[in-house]
Amino acid sequence: MEPTSQWIYFGTNWENHDEKIANSWKSKVNKDDLVILPGDFSWAMNLGNTKQDFEYLNNLPGKKLLLKGNHDYWWTTLTKMRNFLQSNNYQQIDFIQNNFYEHENKIITGTRGWIIGGKEDDEKILRREKLRLEMELSSITKRYGTEKEIIVVMHYPPFEKAETKNINPYSEILGKYNVKKCYYGHLHGQQAYGSIKDYELYGIEYKLISADYLDFQLQEIK
Repeated sequence: MEPTSQWIYFGTNWENHDEKIANSWKSKVNKDDLVILPGDFSWAMNLGNTKQDFEYLNNLPGKKLLLKGNHDYWWTTLTKMRNFLQSNNYQQIDFIQNNFYEHENKIITGTRGWIIGGKEDDEKILRREKLRLEMELSSITKRYGTEKEIIVVMHYPPFEKAETKNINPYSEILGKYNVKKCYYGHLHGQQAYGSIKDYELYGIEYKLISADYLDFQLQEIK
C-alpha cells in the first residue's frame, strides 16, 4: 500500500492503516479464501509504479480480486494487467473488469459505477457502467441459470445521496437478475458516510465497505 502520509487528508485514523489492514487480514484470511478490494488500491499513475502495492497484496494470504476505483489511474486493459501479474509472479491476484469470478458456489461481478445525479457527461458514463453490469449479469444467468448466488461489488455508491438512497439506478438491474447483495466503497471520512448505514432496498442488501468505515477490519461476506 502507499505510504500513510498520502492518505492522511482522509482523517488521522488513516495513520498506519496498512498495518491495521494487514493485521486484520492475517488474523481472518486463509490461503483458500477470496478477498475483494473495491477500488482505490494504489496512488500510482502507471502500472509499472504499482509494484510496492502489489508486493504488499502478494505477501498476504488468500486470493485477491481487484475492482477499479476512481483514483486507480494506473488501471489499463485486462490483458496488460494480467501480463503484469504474470511477469512479476503475482499468482494470487486478479481483476474484475467486464468479467466475473466463481468462488465457493458464488459468482462475483461488478463495475466501478459513477456519479449519480451529475452533469450530462456523468450521465453518459453512468449509462455505460449500467450497461456493463447488465451484460455481465446476463452472461452469468445464461451460463448458470439461478443455481448460484450472485454478489455485485461496486466502487461508487449505487445511490445519489445517503438521504435519497431510494434513488438507485442500479436496483432494477440487480433485481432483474435476482442479486441480493451489493457491496460498495468510495466514501471516506465521517462527513461523507456519517448518515449511511447498511440498508435493504427492494430486497437487495447494500453494504458500505470503505476501509475507514470498517475501521480497517476486513468484512466477511457470507
